[in-house]
Amino acid sequence: MSERERRIGENEALFRQVNERIKELNRGFSAVLERGDEACIERVSLTPEEYERVRSEPTDFVVTPGHVVHDVDDVIFSGDGFEVVRKREGEAAEVARETDPRDQ
Repeated sequence: MSERERRIGENEALFRQVNERIKELNRGFSAVLERGDEACIERVSLTPEEYERVRSEPTDFVVTPGHVVHDVDDVIFSGDGFEVVRKREGEAAEVARETDPRDQ
């Protein structure tokens, strides 16, 4: 499970970096979901304020309902067409912290 958790964390970190770049280019944006499954690239609309709330914690990510990885994530917020999850302590949370572009 350690390799799986690391892969989930790396995939979400990649999407987070894409979102950071999108944010730089356009303040009113539609965020690419920060999803651990590389085969799933859905979109959800967030306001800049909603995105900033999620990004304030490096272990928080946006997913669509039904895409929570229950043994790795805890749902901390349910919005209109999206959920915010927080990584439980372990490999995925470590990767999230290590790759946070705002902390480098």
